[in-house]
Amino acid sequence: MFFLIPAITVYTVVLGALSIVSSLFDRRGYFAHGCARAWSRLILKTTGVRVTVEGLGRLTPGTTYIFVSNHQSIYDTPVIFASLPYQIRIIAKESLARFPVLGWHLKRGGHLFVDRRHPDRAGILKRWRALVSEGLSLIIYAEGTRSPDGRVARFKAGSFLLAMQAGLPIVPLAVIGTRQVMPKGRLRTEPADVRLIVHEPIHASAAAEPTAQDAKALAERVQRVVAAAVDERQYSAL
Repeated sequence: MFFLIPAITVYTVVLGALSIVSSLFDRRGYFAHGCARAWSRLILKTTGVRVTVEGLGRLTPGTTYIFVSNHQSIYDTPVIFASLPYQIRIIAKESLARFPVLGWHLKRGGHLFVDRRHPDRAGILKRWRALVSEGLSLIIYAEGTRSPDGRVARFKAGSFLLAMQAGLPIVPLAVIGTRQVMPKGRLRTEPADVRLIVHEPIHASAAAEPTAQDAKALAERVQRVVAAAVDERQYSAL
């Protein structure tokens, strides 16, 4: 792995610089996302990660989606960015916004930050709708953190409440095998075969005042879809 560090450093610096500069004139972050997709493909290729995608045909080109994924590894994001032909923005912890350069760049690129302790739901929904009006889709890791063992944990309902208010279709994503590449707590990577399964979109009912119980039920429904795929493909042979 160490002999790959110079190559990784070069394309990370070059693409990162291009992405940051582009944010000065491309406020929608389209070019920056192109840089992120290129970086994702390069990091996967460099570290020997082979990705198979299933179910892209279930999506309608030009539609804005909320992608909801399980979270096994920091490699989940490169896999998703490289594999989905959509302008995707992440919903991230507010603490990331305070990182020098990175936080500024992510904000200018249209990514959404949430203070989990004191969420401003009205403000988040307003920003969310602004992103949607620009044709941007969102990716949510609904477990809230990476899984320590690869199993799919309970999905938090907060983001689903916003999704119901926005009336956007939700696409469950099952990322399988990234834990073999780089599990939580390990810095070394290993080559591996990874699978990304795109499930049928779920159309949440648009409602001005959905209840917490409505959001919890939707979160459980999506979690069952993702967990079943992970259990079947990742653990059935164990």
